[in-house]
Parts: sequence; structure tokens; C-alpha cells
Amino acid sequence: MKREYCGLFGIYGHPEAARMAYFGLYALQHRGQESAGIVTWDGSGIREQRGMGLVHDVFSERHLGKELKGSIALGHVRYSTTGVSLIRNAQPFLVRFKDWHIGVGHNGNLVNTLELRQELEHDGSIFQTTMDTEVFVHLIAKHMNGSTIEEAIIKACARVKGAYSLLILANNKLIAVRDPHGIRPLCLGRLNDNYVFASETCAFDLIEAEYIRQVEPGEMLVVEGGRLTSHRLLETAPKRQCIFELIYFARPDSMVFDEGVYERRKTMGAALAKEAPVDADFVMPFPDSGNYAAVGYSQASGMPLELAMIRNHYVGRTFIQPSQDMRNFSVRVKLNPVRSMIEGKRILIVEDSIVRGTTIRTRVKKLRELGAREIHMRVSCPAIRFPCFYGIDFSSKGELIAATTPVNDIARFIGLDSLHYLSIPGLLDSVVEKDAHCLACFDGNYPIAPCAHQGKMCLEAESKVVG
Repeated sequence: MKREYCGLFGIYGHPEAARMAYFGLYALQHRGQESAGIVTWDGSGIREQRGMGLVHDVFSERHLGKELKGSIALGHVRYSTTGVSLIRNAQPFLVRFKDWHIGVGHNGNLVNTLELRQELEHDGSIFQTTMDTEVFVHLIAKHMNGSTIEEAIIKACARVKGAYSLLILANNKLIAVRDPHGIRPLCLGRLNDNYVFASETCAFDLIEAEYIRQVEPGEMLVVEGGRLTSHRLLETAPKRQCIFELIYFARPDSMVFDEGVYERRKTMGAALAKEAPVDADFVMPFPDSGNYAAVGYSQASGMPLELAMIRNHYVGRTFIQPSQDMRNFSVRVKLNPVRSMIEGKRILIVEDSIVRGTTIRTRVKKLRELGAREIHMRVSCPAIRFPCFYGIDFSSKGELIAATTPVNDIARFIGLDSLHYLSIPGLLDSVVEKDAHCLACFDGNYPIAPCAHQGKMCLEAESKVVG
């Protein structure tokens, strides 16, 4: 599945802030494997280290021990949702404006990026990147005259539309902002006397910080001088938290939206067992994303759970590969079946989602070749029929097999004896806040209407027209 978010981590007041940020980003590596960056405030200016690749490739002991001095740090891991994969698009994004040194890390995607950028360029703004994050910076600067940094951020947020969780390092302040719908997650924690922020609580666990609460939708938290204050954005809106965090993206040992991810995925699997029982010899997941729903299905159905597909943990995620041929190769390298478990067996596979169906088709074909008698599949989310414009990079309906293909035809294409997707009511019964989630990729009801020319490469296309 082609999915990508970003990971944010920030800490205020720690003598080894950069090192804590490094550990936090390490825990959040699953949220972005394209680039990583850490910026710190040393009392007079911002220090930075950004690079392409994984966290452990970008940072060295020299960076953490000597160069990234300061007790305030902001870190970011990225896999792009707007903007190409280039070092200039790595975050945090930095600017100097008058007496302010500002670093911004953004998780999410704006839907009115192109319109705002054209307006800002018309007024004289000069852009260095093709990220929607840079639009935030220009809007903040535009509203700084006669306003505090907090007021400027609130005014900037009033202009943007879309999903954003932000961490902003502005001189000696660390500021966290979450959009009014709360689409992307952002958590608040505490490490001794230091406030910390992260996209997921698994980052707190690694540094032994205490989870306090999530940053509320439409809330801005400001840490200055060790003191935390809360502000509200101008706009109010109903909660529409991305339910894919609970289905797939967040680490299972995290709390997201104040819900335990592991428990939610098990509950989704149990709901599948209730909706679509099947007579099979055992349940198996395609690791790792299907593991926890498969546990739930097994426990609810009484059917044994077998790990008959083994993952090579030293291979990166398939959706990062640049071509379909490379993705297919990675599928073969990444997962390998246990041959003795397959021949003559009736197998029930639990998977978290199906986007194109091509990856799963390759895996099922291998099971057939090894002599599986029957292969059934249960999917722990509803069929994905509509593109996402808020930070998941399947932005065209043509990529989505369920958008145009009936379930029985999808089953035939993949090579399955039966296929069932969890219903939307079954999914909502599996989470705590039933009316607080965005379901647009399933039902097409977008909480924020997408604008024209929306898409990951919209700014690249615009720059070519202008240039």
C-alpha cells in the first residue's frame, strides 16, 4: 500500500535535546524513511542537520554531541506527500525573519497549497522548496508585523485548509499546533521537568517520558521558559481524526487519539470474525501490518493462528520502491512462505488493507504454487474507494482497485476463493470515538473539500509553468 505520513518530535529544556530528538525520531522511523532532520536553539540561533535517508544514516555522534547544541530541539522524519524527494525539501524547514529564527516541521497535507502559493508569490514571496510547509512559513511572516508569534501562527492557520500537525521552534519557544479537525496526531508528554511532543507515544516510551494527553484539535500549545500555555485557533470544526492511524500506520505499541493501537487492531480482527466466518485450517497474517487483526480474528473464531509467512526485517517498505517492477521484486525478498505449512491447507489470510491489489496477488500466487487448497482473505478495513488528500499518497482514484471493481472481481484478480472487507459499522464499533474519525477514503465524505490541481506534484507542475 502506498502510504506516507511524517513523524514529529520536539523537546524543551533538556541538556541533551538533540540526542533525545534522535531517539524520538528513531522510534518514529516507520512514519518516514526518505529524509530526517533535527534543529536546535543554542540561545542565539538555530543549528541544523538534515539529510536524505534513515535516521541513523543522517546523524552521527559529532552532530549529537558537538554541533547540535542547545536545550530545545525539533526533529522530523519525512516521506513526501507534497514535493519531490530532494534534500531541499527535507524538514524541519528553516527561515530567519527580522529577529526570529524559525524552524517548522509539518505532518499532513494542505489542500489549498497552490492557491496560497500563487497569492503569496504575487505579493512578492520567494519560495525555496516545493513543500506545502513553506506556505505556512510565509503566512506566519506575513502576519508578524504588529503581532506576536502566537498571533501570527493563529492567523496563518486561519488561511490554510487541510491536515496539519505542526511543531515550530521560534527562538526560545517550542510551539505545537493541530488542525481544527485533528486529522493528524500529535501527543504531549513530560520527561522530568521537560515538555516533549511526538506524533506517537512510542517515541515517549523510548526516552522514558510520561504521556500526558494529545494536543487537542484546534489547539496551540506554547512552551516558553519551561511554562506551558494553551491557545485556541480561530476556527472550530468537528473531530475528523484519520482512522488509518489505528488501522495501519501507527506503531501497535503507541497510543494515538487516546486509543491503544494494538487493542483497536485486535478488535477489528474480532469484528471480521463475526462478520465473515470461514471454515479454514488456520489464520495467518501477511506480516507485519496484518499481525494484530489476525490475532483478534483467531481469538474470536477459535481458529489457530499460524505465522506461515516469514518477513525479512532487513528490507525496506515496498511502497518506497520507485517502480512497479522493483515493488514486485521487493515483495519476493520481503516475505517468504513456510512451505511445509502451505501444501493441501485451507488458509485464511488477514490483511489490513488492499489498494492496488498487485502486491497481494503476487503473494497469493506463491501460495497457490506451493499447493494451498483454498485461500480466503479478510481485510480489517472497508474497501478504499476514494483518494486521500490529507497526507496519504494514493491521490488518484485510478490507483484504487476497489474504486471501479466489485469485490468478487477483486477476489478473482488476486486469486482468492473468497474476500471480505470489514464494514464501516464494524470498523466504527472497533474504536472508542465512533463519530470522531475521517472515513473519506471509504465513503467519499471529505471533511475539507479538495481544491483544484490537488496532488503530490502540484507545486512541481506549477514551477514548470512559471519557469
